[in-house]
Amino acid sequence: MKLRAVIERITYQNGENGYSILKARVKGYDDLVTLVGNMLDVTVGTVLIADGQWKVNRQYGSQFVVESYEEAMPATLFGLEKYLGSGLVKGIGPKFSKLIVTKFGMDSFDIIEKDSQRLGEVDGIGPKRIKKIHDSWMKQLDIKDVMVFLQGNGVSTAYAAKIYKAYGKESINKVKANPYCLADDIWGIGFKTADSIAAKMGYGKNDVRRCRSGILYTLNQLVNEGHVYAHRDQLVEAGVKLLETDKASIKSALDQMIAAEGLKTEDEAI
Repeated sequence: MKLRAVIERITYQNGENGYSILKARVKGYDDLVTLVGNMLDVTVGTVLIADGQWKVNRQYGSQFVVESYEEAMPATLFGLEKYLGSGLVKGIGPKFSKLIVTKFGMDSFDIIEKDSQRLGEVDGIGPKRIKKIHDSWMKQLDIKDVMVFLQGNGVSTAYAAKIYKAYGKESINKVKANPYCLADDIWGIGFKTADSIAAKMGYGKNDVRRCRSGILYTLNQLVNEGHVYAHRDQLVEAGVKLLETDKASIKSALDQMIAAEGLKTEDEAI
């Protein structure tokens, strides 16, 4: 189910994973609707197009559980003013929000993003505030772009928030270059999750980055079973089974890891 919601109030928000409880105005509902889910840096005034489902909480009643979302721009001058005055954009409060929207109308967002020096036409806004406003706006655009990219590649909103916290505006480049780095860097994302993301991005079964990550996953599984080392043939066979690939690809990745000292070897072990 899809809802278009205008955020009216933030009841709770976790800065680490983005988990939020929000009150929103939704067309067709007289009372504010409660939205729950991982929604990173969403503020009062934000317009969300949210996909999810309804559930009934015994204590809090009906809630809409957000599974994925994207931000939409406000469609009215009132919405623009409320959005800009919400605290989302550093350097703009309710006073300057009203002045900016009065001056630039529906072009306000474009002015901030593409021609921010024109903000100096508004009484009380000087060079320092212009820079603060523009920098804050661009950061929000980075977050939106990252969330759209990650959700488009099968990353849940919870993991997307963690990824942005770890990589910031470099998130898209990092994940494009090697989605398997997620298994190394992001707590809670293991090899299988990273592999699913990589598959959606078009990574082949024989890709060396996939083989490397699969080998490390296999070693970790052996450690969890109480082993302290693995034989080379053992790793190759396990890698072929796990990754459904050929021995040559696994052997090549293993040789590269040994050469780069990513794995320690001894004659009687690997």
